[in-house]
Amino acid sequence: MTSRQAPSHRPNGNKAVWPVPLLTLALAAASLGGAHTSHAAVVREAPASTTRSTTATTTCVDQVFGAMTGPQRVGQLFMGAVAASKPDQSRIQVLRQYHVGSVFLAGRSTAGTKATKTLVDGLQAKADTVSGHRVGLLVSTDQEGGQVQVLNGPGFSTMPSALVQGSWSTTKLRTEAATWAKQLKSAGVNLNLAPVADVVPASLGKNNGPIGRYDREFGHTAATVTPHSNAFAAGFAQSDVLATLKHFPGLGYVRGNTDTTANVVDSVTTSKSSSIIPFSSGIKAGAPFVMVSLATYSRIDPKHQAVFSSTVIQGLLRKTLGFKGVVISDDLGNAVSVKAVPPANRALNFLSAGGDLVLTVEPNLVPAMAKAVQTRMAQNATFRAQVDQSVHRILTAKQKAGLLYCG
Repeated sequence: MTSRQAPSHRPNGNKAVWPVPLLTLALAAASLGGAHTSHAAVVREAPASTTRSTTATTTCVDQVFGAMTGPQRVGQLFMGAVAASKPDQSRIQVLRQYHVGSVFLAGRSTAGTKATKTLVDGLQAKADTVSGHRVGLLVSTDQEGGQVQVLNGPGFSTMPSALVQGSWSTTKLRTEAATWAKQLKSAGVNLNLAPVADVVPASLGKNNGPIGRYDREFGHTAATVTPHSNAFAAGFAQSDVLATLKHFPGLGYVRGNTDTTANVVDSVTTSKSSSIIPFSSGIKAGAPFVMVSLATYSRIDPKHQAVFSSTVIQGLLRKTLGFKGVVISDDLGNAVSVKAVPPANRALNFLSAGGDLVLTVEPNLVPAMAKAVQTRMAQNATFRAQVDQSVHRILTAKQKAGLLYCG
């Protein structure tokens, strides 16, 4: 997310410094990276439409994927918002109807951990079943700290802003992050759309609309942001909650907020900028999710917003940085930055560019998006193979979160 959760918006160096505790994150995520690699190999060996038989070498993810219907597979590609304080049942019904496999708790809630867990349990009870077993939902939120903390109340700590967190030692931050993650886990949340790995230069500061304005950055240099972003992610891995590096390839050098502004352009960042280091370091440490920004990077791909750019996703993120986890979009629902693009095309363009998980804070756009994806899959074998690979990545993340059952 950019700063959707902030009060004024809709409810809803050359080498990185590596703190020692990151080994935990690397080990915790090793299975995710390795498992994805094997699934990619399976997809390449067999036609995309082939249902793999259950053999001794078939993974749990392959079993679940093979037993899914077409619409269920497509549903795994979407994450729709549910208001954390007062869920809209009609929107939840849309998510159910289209087999949506992930939800985002949006807005603001002061209900506390127990009430949130009751809400989440109700959502999980309605998740799709495959071969008689429920495929659990990835349940996410924006729990960064400071002005961007969706879930509050009894059981939740009041988290300071990332700028304050960045002034702590990495050991302290990792310990605190592990506690915050335990609180989310007790509330049924298994994925945090944080940490913010963006580097906001001191010269821009509060004039950086999406990040600096709300103190969402850990600091003003890659040397500060990198170890703190890594420590935050390592704390979450320690408590078995998935973390998300955002907003790739960085929103620190822009002025406009992509949630509320069209045509936001970064004319500074290149594929070799120091501001990429927090992402590359986090990926090496095993980050399971990376969120891609809605800005355009004129020195990387001037013709496409990052979220629709194969140069950014398949080139820089996958090939250059070696990311093997789940690529999630920033909001493709209400963000002003994508308003000029028809909803169906937002999903198609993101998935075609190499993205995996479409995030929309407006669930009512899911039908148009899902139907467009199904139509394109029927027409295009290359797209169908890409989608199958994305579903494998998402199911692999779910397996890591304990959301799959394979007997």
